[in-house]
Amino acid sequence: MKYFNLFAIITVTAIFSACGGGASNTATSGNSNTAKPGEQVLVVVERPQRLADMSKARGEQDKAAPTLKIVEPAANATVASSTVKVKLAISGDLKGYKPSMNEETHTGNHIHVILDNQPYEAYYNLDQEFELKNVADGDHTLRVFPSRPWHESYKNDGAFQMVKFSVKNGGAETEKPATTNSGEQMSNANTAKPTPEAKEMKESTAGDVDPKKPLLTYSRPKGEYKGADAGEIMIDFWLLNAKLVGDGGEFRVRYTVDEAAPQFIDKWEPIWISRWNAGKHTIKLELTDKDGNLVDNGGYNTTTREINITY
Repeated sequence: MKYFNLFAIITVTAIFSACGGGASNTATSGNSNTAKPGEQVLVVVERPQRLADMSKARGEQDKAAPTLKIVEPAANATVASSTVKVKLAISGDLKGYKPSMNEETHTGNHIHVILDNQPYEAYYNLDQEFELKNVADGDHTLRVFPSRPWHESYKNDGAFQMVKFSVKNGGAETEKPATTNSGEQMSNANTAKPTPEAKEMKESTAGDVDPKKPLLTYSRPKGEYKGADAGEIMIDFWLLNAKLVGDGGEFRVRYTVDEAAPQFIDKWEPIWISRWNAGKHTIKLELTDKDGNLVDNGGYNTTTREINITY
């Protein structure tokens, strides 16, 4: 793959506390030959070989063009409950692609489900409903798109879907903790009705998102990275109504790691970054015009996530 910033090097000076807590960082440009002990030198690398091998083993699936339809909640629906049922239908040129979880590895094809601008939740079994629990009263935006087992999104037409809905008198308990597992898939022969996959949601409401304007949806990185998984960490996202300059368009995706100098992604493809220091890091993705000016859409075109890396 070729990127505008392929093999660009970001040097981040990471000053960790003695107990391994958060970091205070300053960023300068440089290269690995001038890095000092304790500095973090991040390098954009090619697609990891392990993922290329996984893709080959999957046959034609990675050439699929899955399309989604949000069956529930309906567009502009009002839900009188803090538990919002999500039902999706999948079609298109699937080439064997089907969301499902491998019970041994707990990985597999899945759908990224995003309420408002919270981190996505993974939905594995489309044969049963998915529940968003403890959703606060107010207006909400639901975004969905299909993903591979290593969380790289499919980017074909029709893969991404979005609806707006409202919750009224739902009775959400706003003091509950954010985004925790509240249920697991428990379908078996002795169960009359499968228990839906369910996630408790952080209190949030929708931004004023215009579905006709450019929209950046943050996907990865997310959460915890351990051992080999921390070797190369993927940045991936979904674009709506926007074409990047490297694809003949007028937009760029700017990413900032910790407090390093911002870098740009100019083709709509994932990138992988290696040489992370252990500890917590922040990643910010922003949609800009070709001159680097932020393009806003309900506040969702600027998103910051925190990840944690252990070796």
